Amino acid sequence: MPVETTPLGVRVTPGGPAHVATRPPGSKSLTNRALLCAALAAGRSTIMGASTSTDAERMCAGLAALGVSCDRSNETIRVHGLGARLGADDAIIDAHDAGTVIRFLTAASCLAHSEVRLTGTARMRERPIGPLVDAMRELGAVIRYDGVEGYPPLTVFAKGLRGGQTHFAQLNSSQYVSATLMVAPCAMGDVFIRVEGAPSAPYIDMTTRVMRAFGVELVEENGAFVVPGPQAYCASEFEVEPDASAATYHWAAAAVTGGVARVSGLSRNSAQGDVGFVDLLAEMGCEVIADGDDIVVHGPKSGRLRGIDADLNAMPDTAQTLAIVALFADGETRIRNTPNLRIKETDRIAAMATELTKLGAEVTTYDDGLSIQPPKKLNEATVDSWDDHRMAMSLALVGLAGPAITIRRPECVSKSYPGYFEAIASWTRAFA
Repeated sequence: MPVETTPLGVRVTPGGPAHVATRPPGSKSLTNRALLCAALAAGRSTIMGASTSTDAERMCAGLAALGVSCDRSNETIRVHGLGARLGADDAIIDAHDAGTVIRFLTAASCLAHSEVRLTGTARMRERPIGPLVDAMRELGAVIRYDGVEGYPPLTVFAKGLRGGQTHFAQLNSSQYVSATLMVAPCAMGDVFIRVEGAPSAPYIDMTTRVMRAFGVELVEENGAFVVPGPQAYCASEFEVEPDASAATYHWAAAAVTGGVARVSGLSRNSAQGDVGFVDLLAEMGCEVIADGDDIVVHGPKSGRLRGIDADLNAMPDTAQTLAIVALFADGETRIRNTPNLRIKETDRIAAMATELTKLGAEVTTYDDGLSIQPPKKLNEATVDSWDDHRMAMSLALVGLAGPAITIRRPECVSKSYPGYFEAIASWTRAFA
């Protein structure tokens, strides 16, 4: 078996070229946006193909604290929305390590009718939330920091939002913008949002797509948004696409093992910017075929990948996957323009540099990324996930192509992709 559980963690061993034909689980990014929009719509909405990740479960739990019922049956969630005024009775929301949960629900809590306290893990208390709090205050919210200024935990003294203007500049997360956009229709007046220098811009586009799917109107022009208010979200049925971030591991497996990966349910017109990862693989020498709602990646015909220089500002969640693919390429790979990697579930730049060095790579870190010079031969190693789902999932790809790798603390993959290790075991089982 290519994947086995050991006392140290999960061990992944080579099993031949990966042959993948799959539909990844539902996007947690789309799911959590749809959950909030459904909560702000009066009546019952149905979200189909929803993520089963712990992040989605924590969003449901947070909404429940605000009085919104979310009934799940496998990948279908029925949300009984309350409209623009959420119910809460001095609620406490524990977001754990879920960035979308604490940011989206900080904004949503401004629409409740009593105090709401939001907190999270020790790492969450190190992740900034100041730009969002500043924006909510400009729109009429009253929010208090209960620890370090600019960071969770915090308390929202809810009384609704009056509307007005706010400005985001040189952000370290696009989630502040998304959170503000989603509550803006519920303000008592129009909301004007100006955005300069937001990373992960496709996630803002994703947010506006979901908002429109739930019936609200907004105007976007030259980095500014106008959201008329007040508006009412409409209870709706919403189909969640497969998770494009999860799909990158499937495509990368084909790249590093010389196999083939067909991912269903994602087209080049996806709402998720991470489908652009296949363009990086093409630049490295893979063959990429867009086949309707499928995207197929074949490993390089030459048998070798080549290093590239990649600006990942629009899709930073693919950085760790690309870093692993770089280990199997000829020449250096440079990942740049991703400073927000340092404030994710861990400092992903430092964490990846540490683990790639164990494998024998020469790694140089920068404020905004890293460069990777692969060794002539990779070391077999025991590596750490840093309790970061994307670290664990990307490092597992090393074991598929060889040498074997053992990953400590692998259970963190449930944050976005429950069943990930069972999935990769099937990719090469016939060839083991």
